[in-house]
Amino acid sequence: MKSRVKELYRKTRQTFKNEGFVNLVKKTGRFFKYKVTKRNRKYDYGYKDILFINGCSLPHPQRYRVTHQIEQLESYGVSCDRIDYDKLTLDSIKYYRGFVFYRCPVLPVIEEFTRIAKENNKTIFYDIDDLVYDTKYTNQIKYLDEMSKEERELYDDGVNRMGRTLDLCEYGIATTERLQKEMSKRLKDVYINRNVASGEMVKYSQIALEEVEKNDSKIIMGYLSGSITHNDDFKLIMPAIIKLLKEYDNLYLKIVGLLDLPKEMEEVKNKVLTSPFVDYTELPALIRSIDINLAPLETSIFNEAKSENKWTEAALVKIPTVASNTGAFKTEIKHNTTGVLVNDNDWYKELKRVIDSKELREELANNAYEEVMKNRITYNSGKGIAEFIKSKLRKNILLVFPSTNISGGTMVAIKHGLILRKHGYDVTVINIDKETASIDKVFEGNEFLYVVRKRRVEFLQEVDTIVATMWLTLDFARKYYNAKNVKYLVQNMEARFYENNRYERIKANATYNNIHDVEYITISKWCVDFLKEDFGTKSTYAPNGIDLKLFPYKERKFEGKIKILIEGNCKDKYKNVDESFKIVEKLDKSKFEINYLSYLQEPKKWYYVDNFYQKVPHSEVGKLYQENDILIKTSILESFSYPPLEMMATGGLALVVPNEGNIEYLKDGYNCLFYKQGNIDEAVEKINKLVEDKKLRDSLIKNGLETAKKREWSNIEKEIISLYE
Repeated sequence: MKSRVKELYRKTRQTFKNEGFVNLVKKTGRFFKYKVTKRNRKYDYGYKDILFINGCSLPHPQRYRVTHQIEQLESYGVSCDRIDYDKLTLDSIKYYRGFVFYRCPVLPVIEEFTRIAKENNKTIFYDIDDLVYDTKYTNQIKYLDEMSKEERELYDDGVNRMGRTLDLCEYGIATTERLQKEMSKRLKDVYINRNVASGEMVKYSQIALEEVEKNDSKIIMGYLSGSITHNDDFKLIMPAIIKLLKEYDNLYLKIVGLLDLPKEMEEVKNKVLTSPFVDYTELPALIRSIDINLAPLETSIFNEAKSENKWTEAALVKIPTVASNTGAFKTEIKHNTTGVLVNDNDWYKELKRVIDSKELREELANNAYEEVMKNRITYNSGKGIAEFIKSKLRKNILLVFPSTNISGGTMVAIKHGLILRKHGYDVTVINIDKETASIDKVFEGNEFLYVVRKRRVEFLQEVDTIVATMWLTLDFARKYYNAKNVKYLVQNMEARFYENNRYERIKANATYNNIHDVEYITISKWCVDFLKEDFGTKSTYAPNGIDLKLFPYKERKFEGKIKILIEGNCKDKYKNVDESFKIVEKLDKSKFEINYLSYLQEPKKWYYVDNFYQKVPHSEVGKLYQENDILIKTSILESFSYPPLEMMATGGLALVVPNEGNIEYLKDGYNCLFYKQGNIDEAVEKINKLVEDKKLRDSLIKNGLETAKKREWSNIEKEIISLYE
């Protein structure tokens, strides 16, 4: 504590000296703000189902397609987050099952992100609400022809870059039938999730309904243009509007947003009201101030893909909509029931009919209001999109590790995870250990699984199967509320590890006790037996395997000094490493070279060691075995004893104490030599026999290789996968 205070004092003096008092105050404020924020923040990350990646800077579209869809999905149990596309990092891949890119132009990080996400069986969607991902569609926008060459090139580049991101995705989410049809030409499957209103929009609409006073002496038609690209749409209805404004003294036109008033409107400009864009919280009151909502659209493929937002927003405040009989308006508005649909030449006739009848306006408005409130609010409309997204997500499996430190148990679980990923599963490791919390991947060779730490992570993701890999992890697995299945990979009787800790031994033992919501699986036949015989617990078994690519064969000469390898952490009593070195003490050191591999501990002072290897990466262990001739493995307790199998795979020999974890595949005199635990003289005698008897060596090596080949992972993958189905 004193050293931290001194360091803080030193930095304070240095800042004051170099940057002055003002900057010192600013930095101090930022420091305390950060500390308070960090202390009060419960979670650093969310482990959720879907991440929305927003590529649109305009507030209105991203609100509908990101914020509202998140509300829909979360209302139906799909947990979500959002991020802007320019802040996306590869780190996000491990925290979500799927990703929705909304209007994102391609970036190098997006290309790499989608590649790695697909490799890890994440699902990628592209969401868009306009045909702005291909210039063959945007070329239909007449306004774009008024751009300068440079402006147009920049615009088209953005369009094409959105199309490139779309092509990196697998599935699509669209707002309309036309958009669905066009996107389906480039994606596997596209779902229509129409724009709907949020709970917040409803709130502000209700306020507008209560507070905005209507002036019955005026009838105001409203044109909420949205953007300057809609000018041509207005020209479609302009003759009818001019004629009607002249015809009715009490009729007015309110234009909201960007619209260039045509010269033809000069003669009625005294009846044209204007309003700038307003925040969406103020929009309901603005719409409520009009009497008829105008929604004209020129007929084109581009316009057919547009949504019916204008109708929805007007319906929320009980204002009737008169719209072009095209696209989403045509499919979503019931003519003369929830609105009026107009063919291009009928605008004057249809508008006049609506202007002349207050009762019709009220009936249309009330019907539209009821329809939207019943079926088009985020909290009552998300079932379809939630089911679509869930149907496309791959089955996911969480492997819960007590630590990411190297051990036989963790390597087995990692291999299972990699096999599952190869067969289409979305696999993640959860690390409950604080000391190794910074490790974000676990490797086997060049392959890896993502690691998510337990601490300060909010776990909301729906999980098909969560797997406890050791007894310490079962509590977390069982408490994961959103997991459909809980499995317990029993690789040993771990209670034996706690001879001097009665409390931990009892807790470990209790986990084998046929817990009703847990399915037990194992990779050792002896574990099947002890679970059944000692605890009455049934378990499913699949054999353990080996990756022969990591342990390739190398012919041994057995000339000169014979190299002996001893493997195991010497402080783990059950590894019985001391006995290996007692054997070594009786060997002629002029004939033998003694090598020791330990993953954690240093060799004891009395050990005779020529070469010591520590924390060797699993991908390099095979090379170490290749450089040795004989493995001495004296463990008395193993879940599944890998070292003899790995040594045999490389063409070496093994002298072994038989135990429950190795007799499943080892046979004395066939693929190895056994000696009785504690009988040092027998062990020395058998080592010398291996050196002197070439016929015995050749037979053991041949049969050892056959044993290893039968255990190659590719031969037992189906059995491994069946454990998790």
